[in-house]
Amino acid sequence: MPLPGPRNLITDIPGLRVGHSLDERVRTGVTVLRPDGPWAASVDIRGGGPGGRESAALEPENMVGLLHAVVLAGGSVFGLGAADGVAAALSLEAVGLQLKPGGKSIPIVPCAVLHDLANGGDKNWGLEPPYRQLGLRALASATADFALGAVGAGRGAMAGVLPGGLGSASLAIGEGLLVGALVVANPIGSVYMPDGKTFWAWPWEIDGEFGGARPRFDQDASEPIPELARLDALGRLQAGANTTLVVVACNAALTTAECKRLAIMAQDGIARAVRPAHLPFDGDTVFALASGAETLAQGPQRQVEIGRIGSAAADCVARAIARGVHAARHGGPGFG
Repeated sequence: MPLPGPRNLITDIPGLRVGHSLDERVRTGVTVLRPDGPWAASVDIRGGGPGGRESAALEPENMVGLLHAVVLAGGSVFGLGAADGVAAALSLEAVGLQLKPGGKSIPIVPCAVLHDLANGGDKNWGLEPPYRQLGLRALASATADFALGAVGAGRGAMAGVLPGGLGSASLAIGEGLLVGALVVANPIGSVYMPDGKTFWAWPWEIDGEFGGARPRFDQDASEPIPELARLDALGRLQAGANTTLVVVACNAALTTAECKRLAIMAQDGIARAVRPAHLPFDGDTVFALASGAETLAQGPQRQVEIGRIGSAAADCVARAIARGVHAARHGGPGFG
């Protein structure tokens, strides 16, 4: 049976670090994932109202197909400025593409944002949104151990009408292969079954990592989304106002096209943990990264291995969603 890595975090993938920053006055935050070099990457977007940048650079038909950092941020469109700070700081470190010898380093820093503008924080920032500085601070704090719950980009997140949050999980699937996920859960759909206690993701839970609740009786799963009127009053029934942001990573040597397949498969983890998912209101986005440390076989067996990695990634996404919401609701931020 596959088990989590030593941290049960996406940073069980060697070479990957994660940093958070918060602005409690604004009730928002930023999370940065920094690999130790340019990693192969791609992206899959299923929500009807996404907000992001540099996603086209990760499509297999385009030229780049790699990244130097990933930024997840609150703030809706204003949060995209967090990636400006991260890109500037990495360029000063000479991290990025160089189009000619000695030229300016150009980091590839994709970013995805969630809507937390209606959570009661002070959003009167005028011409100086805080996100560039938050991006710089999150990058500077990147480490292998990081908190879960209402932290980083998950600070202002909501899961339906309940607190959302940032979660992570990992799996060691044998033959040296490691898979992990980091999620910011801000969906319109519910992460709980109708009893309000059991996560939809309960079948994939390992060692009680998100409370151990199990369904005790038959439950009617055909109910419509609850409390639509309240959600509408909170401004959450708007395109881009809700989302699940995901980064999955593995230590295999994958191409950009194979990372795309990994991101597509990982989307299933959202559908396992959130009901309903991928709505017109959501911005559900999955980035997939591969460090290249473990070489896969060629031929048909390679596709089998990619399938194993993608399946594990979807499991990690479902677990990470539940872990993030559980940490936000019970005891505040906690470490993985």
